[in-house]
Amino acid sequence: MNKKDLVAIVAEEMGITKKESKTVVSAVIEAVGKGIAEEGRVAISGFGTFKTVDRAARKARNPRTGEEIDVPAKTVPRFKASKILTESINEG
Repeated sequence: MNKKDLVAIVAEEMGITKKESKTVVSAVIEAVGKGIAEEGRVAISGFGTFKTVDRAARKARNPRTGEEIDVPAKTVPRFKASKILTESINEG
């Protein structure tokens, strides 16, 4: 599923136009992204938690040349599904 599919489903479920739905979906995605960036964590009950994780600097190898390179430390987003979401996926 992609954003376009999600917009169509939200429009149908809520009885609104796809244009209105796109505005809603975009606002939610933007709010989650902003929350992760500013707060470091966004928890949505029954769905899961988005958070940031710090990755340490490390050494890696260029696959073409075999040269060792330094990969700098960085902060990356992570998602952990809630127990409810995980169970619903496994029930099929």
